[in-house]
Amino acid sequence: MKLSEIKKHLTHLEKIAFELPNGQLVPKHFHVTEIGEVTKKFIDCGGTLRHDQVINFQLWNANDYNHRLYPEKLVHIIELSEKVLKLDDLDIEVEYQGETIEKFGLDFDGTNFLLTTKQTDCLAKDNCGVPENKSKINLSELQTTNNTCNPNSGCC
Repeated sequence: MKLSEIKKHLTHLEKIAFELPNGQLVPKHFHVTEIGEVTKKFIDCGGTLRHDQVINFQLWNANDYNHRLYPEKLVHIIELSEKVLKLDDLDIEVEYQGETIEKFGLDFDGTNFLLTTKQTDCLAKDNCGVPENKSKINLSELQTTNNTCNPNSGCC
């Protein structure tokens, strides 16, 4: 989800809820403690220089049960971040404290913001000899032709 998309969704909501991949909701008293731009410049295992930028939201739970972040306040925080940091309309990555700091993608189901899982991947499969995933088929689904070999013919 891009920064412009979250702002659009927030304008139609009365409350904000973030849902973890396991279906649990982030506690209602969460805070957005950071909004920023993260730039990653790296070389993949094939030697290709790469550059990645995302907008980072950090969610945090405090023992502050009396405050709740409402959509209009989060829109204000986003707009202030855009102005001060001169943010582009980039994809959002969300940090949330699990057993360690976990990073998620962001989606929306019409009610909740969904924290989506992220996966590592080899970005240079063609350069480092990583075989492509082959599709699995059942041998019973293969169509036979007239050129099939009879097991008793000695050709197999």
